[in-house]
Amino acid sequence: MAKIFEAKGRPSDNPLILHIGHIEQLDTLVLEVNEMATILVETFWPGPLTLVMKRKPGVPDIVTAGLDTVAVRMPDHPLALTLLQSVNLPIAAPSANRSGRPSPTRASHVKADLDGRIDAIIDGGATGYGLESTVVDVSGEEPVILRPGGVTQEMMEDALGFQFEQNRSINLTEEAPRSPGMKYRHYAPNTALVLTTGLEHTNDVLHELKRSGKRTAVAVIDEWRERVTADVVFTLGAGADLHAISSNVYRVLREVDDVVPNVDVLVFQTFVDKGLGRAIMNRLNKAASNV
Repeated sequence: MAKIFEAKGRPSDNPLILHIGHIEQLDTLVLEVNEMATILVETFWPGPLTLVMKRKPGVPDIVTAGLDTVAVRMPDHPLALTLLQSVNLPIAAPSANRSGRPSPTRASHVKADLDGRIDAIIDGGATGYGLESTVVDVSGEEPVILRPGGVTQEMMEDALGFQFEQNRSINLTEEAPRSPGMKYRHYAPNTALVLTTGLEHTNDVLHELKRSGKRTAVAVIDEWRERVTADVVFTLGAGADLHAISSNVYRVLREVDDVVPNVDVLVFQTFVDKGLGRAIMNRLNKAASNV
């Protein structure tokens, strides 16, 4: 497993997620599957939901960064499930990218980051949501979302029958983060990234950057395509289709670095911070930089 950290350039205090192909394997990894976890497993597995629970002693420290909890997921991609069920063992697996870079959504992205660092690539096609799984800590009395993703807070509240505690803060600088994506700068392109709110603000920022001599790219919903002016325009999908937008976020964050001639700044519109929009904004906020 140390080769995972070496290939990615991943900090050793960033825990890995264990992937399983059979729900029965969960009992071999965790001390207890409480009522909350049971409901979430029955509702959302297999799927883009990772649960953090108290681990059994046999789970290696290198997987958990020495914590007393372990993150477990059962994916719904048929190729991933077939692999996991064939091996019939939990597999520790992070996203297949260099640490800090935008996560891959296609096999070509994996090759660009890890060619020569890994032995093989299994190409299962483009990813579904395009974002990493939701991570929820269910090791305590109340669930805590450590990383928003495809399974939204609202979906989990409906399944559990109660609302999550609001404004519960997670210490992103804690010595050992409980979930991938918490402590370090993630998802960032090499190109500077600036976030904007609304069409008017987006155009104002693009205008000012142009005045200062910057070559710009912009990422906006389809409806804004003809209403913004930049050297390069990326479209994300229809404004009402957050699923399509989420699947294009990392594509844009990667493709902007390949624009010829290079752009200096990528201006990226923001989205409502709820539902799937919360997951999109989590990734964009972690990737954003000041110019």
